Amino acid sequence: VSADAVRGAAAERDRLATAAWLMAASHLLQGKLDPVSIEANWTIPARQDDIAARLARALETGEIAATLDALAPQQPVYQLMRTELAAQEAMEQEPIAAVEDGPALKPGMPGPRVAALRARLVQLGLLEDGAESDVFDEATKAAVETLQADQGLDIDGVAGASTLRALNRGTAERIAQLRVNLERWRWLPRNLGSHHVWVNIPEYNLRVMTDGKPEFKTRVIVGTSKNQTPIFSDEIEYVDVNPYWNVPYSIASKEMLSSIQKNPDGYFSKRGYEAVYKGKVVSPSSINWSPAALRNVRIRQKPGNSNALGHIKFMFPNQHAVYLHDTPSRSLFSRPVRALSHGCVRVDQPLDFADALLAEEAHWNAAQIKKLIGGSERYLPLDHHIPVHLAYFTEWVDADGTLVHYSDIYGQDRRLAKLLKAD
Repeated sequence: VSADAVRGAAAERDRLATAAWLMAASHLLQGKLDPVSIEANWTIPARQDDIAARLARALETGEIAATLDALAPQQPVYQLMRTELAAQEAMEQEPIAAVEDGPALKPGMPGPRVAALRARLVQLGLLEDGAESDVFDEATKAAVETLQADQGLDIDGVAGASTLRALNRGTAERIAQLRVNLERWRWLPRNLGSHHVWVNIPEYNLRVMTDGKPEFKTRVIVGTSKNQTPIFSDEIEYVDVNPYWNVPYSIASKEMLSSIQKNPDGYFSKRGYEAVYKGKVVSPSSINWSPAALRNVRIRQKPGNSNALGHIKFMFPNQHAVYLHDTPSRSLFSRPVRALSHGCVRVDQPLDFADALLAEEAHWNAAQIKKLIGGSERYLPLDHHIPVHLAYFTEWVDADGTLVHYSDIYGQDRRLAKLLKAD
């Protein structure tokens, strides 16, 4: 082999290695897929870095892998998911001990399906591998409850349909789910803000984060699968106390118009609504109510105890017309599945949330806001805009730092997994 051939082969290896490094760097920095190609209304800017300078540094120091890792998201949950992905990939060839479909398995029950349940729990590391048994004993119940907690299910110690589906989830499906959630992290801003609001849609929870720690957590209600809460980042600019609710055209035309046509004055009076035409409040009966009329007449609900937005909303003006707000429908927060809104995020404990949110504000807190409730509408501008992230993660961490799974309420995991596999 000639010297020129050796040099040529070495140069080709260097070229291929450099191309592979650059591709890996791009995927770790901004994701394998372009989120704009998946969500037309995606508004979060892609993370940026000087990849050429990173490559030069890697070649200079020889720290190839470490330089790549530095481009990936650094959040602890991302690192936990990477660790879990590696563990699942190591288990991928191991057949699962599936439990056959059938009636719910309960404490005290015997039988072959209970034996299969116990075998699967042992396989998942939730039950000690001891003597074979086909009885649903206390240890089995405790293991089922641990699984239910990890999967975001109702914790009742009974292996019903949802629990069995979680048990029988194969390793390949779990790997795909982890890859999807890792990809989503690469689409988010590198700096979420030292003090920010984090809403995880599939979890139905909101957190106020300060220096990486959750200072406050509360339940939320998010959009239905038909009216999905959009995924984006923005900044809370002001708080609106005693808000009017301006009814969107889609709601007015699809859900209200037929009832308005039957009795305009009665419908508006009973619900505290007003008809606004050319900036002035007019009598509902003076309008010839039709789909066309709704384009020119604004329907709004006056502030008060029955207002759909409650007493307070937290505003981050955006193209989606979505925000965080209070609600008079308090009982809905007790439901385990809370995909119930038209897209906005309803917040449980709104005043407690306001206190945590405004911790760094000099002029406003929950006590001051509470004094304003019941009066006229007030806009309270914030001295410092506060980042807010409406996110969609079906993998998250609980208070103990354990990965927890949540249902793919909008079917986005399945769609993204197919695209990642096809790319």
